[in-house]
Amino acid sequence: METFWVWGVALLVHGIFLSWYVNWRGPLSKAEVEALMARMRANNVGHGDQDEMPVMQRFLEEDDGREFYMLNVIRMSDSDVADPVTGKMRPAREVMAGYTRMFMPALFARGGHPALAARRVGGMVDTWGLKEVPEWSMMGYMRYRSRRDIGHLVCDPRFGGAHAFKFAAMPQTFNFPTRPMIMTLAGPQIWVGLSLGLAAAVAQIALLLSATQT
Repeated sequence: METFWVWGVALLVHGIFLSWYVNWRGPLSKAEVEALMARMRANNVGHGDQDEMPVMQRFLEEDDGREFYMLNVIRMSDSDVADPVTGKMRPAREVMAGYTRMFMPALFARGGHPALAARRVGGMVDTWGLKEVPEWSMMGYMRYRSRRDIGHLVCDPRFGGAHAFKFAAMPQTFNFPTRPMIMTLAGPQIWVGLSLGLAAAVAQIALLLSATQT
């Protein structure tokens, strides 16, 4: 019984992880949506070619409280681009890093993270119904803990300057929220728990072996 405390530690750590990774607050309330949209308008959010505010408002109003994944398909500039701060010509990927350095820590703090990133290795296959298809460079699949989190991230004024790096590096992009129908890899809720269980089992065995040798 003296070694079973390691399982308590593992359960505690897993509980702390789930408190950060899972949305326990439920869907957005009507008042929350109105407050977020007011902040977005005040911060002049909306940087694409289309009016994104109605799309974002509907997405927030239809919140079901569950996680979702944002699909991002982008075309990086093939040539060097001007750094928004220094004006120096630099590779597009280096300029893009100016945005990700600010965005990723904020996303991680709210339980989000990249789920998948892949670069293109060939031409377009099985494509029709499009008059013009950009030479896409890569795709990213970003996990968000909740629609509340993306709402707060989008209207955060700290990212106002960071978007300049993204605009400079990416001449074209599109993205939309998704919910996976099939995923072959287990999510962190499962593999973190399994990893902690394995660590606790190994620790208990090590403690038992140590006790028998003394």
